[in-house]
Amino acid sequence: MENEKVTQPNKSDWFLRFIKGMFIGSGFILPGVSGGALAAVFGIYERIISFLAHITKNFKENVLFFIPVGLGGLAGVFVLSFAVSFLLGEFETIMLWFFVGCIIGTVPALWKEAGKKGRGTKDYVIIAVSFVVGFLFLWKGSSLFGTVDQNFFTWMIAGALIGLGLIVPGLSPSNFLVYMGMYKAMADGFKTVDMGVIIPIGIGGLITVLSLSKVMDWVFSHYYAPMYHFILGIVFASTVMIVPTGYSGIGFLGFLGCAVLCILGAALGWWMSRLEERYVPED
Repeated sequence: MENEKVTQPNKSDWFLRFIKGMFIGSGFILPGVSGGALAAVFGIYERIISFLAHITKNFKENVLFFIPVGLGGLAGVFVLSFAVSFLLGEFETIMLWFFVGCIIGTVPALWKEAGKKGRGTKDYVIIAVSFVVGFLFLWKGSSLFGTVDQNFFTWMIAGALIGLGLIVPGLSPSNFLVYMGMYKAMADGFKTVDMGVIIPIGIGGLITVLSLSKVMDWVFSHYYAPMYHFILGIVFASTVMIVPTGYSGIGFLGFLGCAVLCILGAALGWWMSRLEERYVPED
C-alpha cells in the first residue's frame, strides 16, 4: 500500500482530526461501537494501517497528521470514562441513536471509498456475507467469555481486544469486556488514572496493533475492493447491533430526542467525512 504525502492540514483541520480521534476513542469505551469502524467511516483507517505497517516511511508527515487524532482518542477515552456511566445510565437510548446517526452520515463516503477501484457482483456478496457473520459474531460471540480475575495478564488481554477493535473494523472490544466483568473496572481505572490498569492495557493494545498492522496492510494492497466491502458489511452489522431496542418510559419527548440526535449525528458524520475528502490522496 502506498503511503503518499498529503498536504498538512491547517488549524481548523487539526481540530477536525482531534474530534474524529475523540469519536474513534469512543469505540474503545462504548459497548457496541468499534474504533476501527469509526476510523474507516471517517476516512483514516487505511492510512492508520499503512503508517503502522511502515512506520519509518513518511514518518514526519504521518506523525504530524496523527498527533491530533491520537490526542483526540486519548481525550475521548478519558472524558467518556467520566461521562459514559451517567449518559448511558440516564439517556442510553437517545445517546445510542446519536452514534447510529454518526455512522449513517459517514456511510456514503465509505461506500464511495470502497468502490474506488471497482465494484462487482462478488463485492455485494461479500457485503452480505460479512454482514451476517459480523452480526452473528457480535450477537453471540461475547457469550464465549465469562467473568475473569483482574490482574496484569487479564488487563493485557483487555488491551489486546482494544487493539483488535482498531485493526478489525466492526469489532467492539467493550462488548467482550462487559461480558468478562471488566468493563466498569476499566472505566474506573481510566477515571482514577490507575497505572495498574492503564499500563497493561497499553502494552496489550500496542503488541496487537503492531503485530497485525502489516497483515492488514498486505490485505489492502492485494485485495482492496473485497476488503473494503467486507468492512462495509461489518459496519452495517455493528450499526444494527447498537440500535436501541428498549423504549419503555421514555415518552414522546424521548422519541423526539432520539430522532433529533440521530439526525444531528448523521449531519455531523456527513460533514466530517466531506471535509476529509480534501486530504485523501488521489490514485
